[in-house]
Amino acid sequence: MTLPLMLQLALCVSAGGLAAFCLLLSRRLRRLNDLETGLGGAIAVMTAEIGRLEAGMAAARAEATAATRELAAEIERAKAERAYWALQRSMVADTAPRRPRLRRREAADA
Repeated sequence: MTLPLMLQLALCVSAGGLAAFCLLLSRRLRRLNDLETGLGGAIAVMTAEIGRLEAGMAAARAEATAATRELAAEIERAKAERAYWALQRSMVADTAPRRPRLRRREAADA
């Protein structure tokens, strides 16, 4: 056997080995990407869950924003009501007659 023939034979054997390895990788990749049992299915489910969670977060954010606005409006109404009652109290206090202070009875000497 000559050297070029041996090199071509080694090249054919290594090419056959690489072909078998590529076939094995192809089968593993096909199983991995299977939408029902493989990683592809898991990715599809996780993508759907992420979309659902994002929609839920957007709804929660909108509800929180609305609740914050309502609370701020209620606080402003309470402040206005408090100021109104403080004004009423100050007006009534200025116009009300003052009651004389009551004195204690002196103990009668018995």
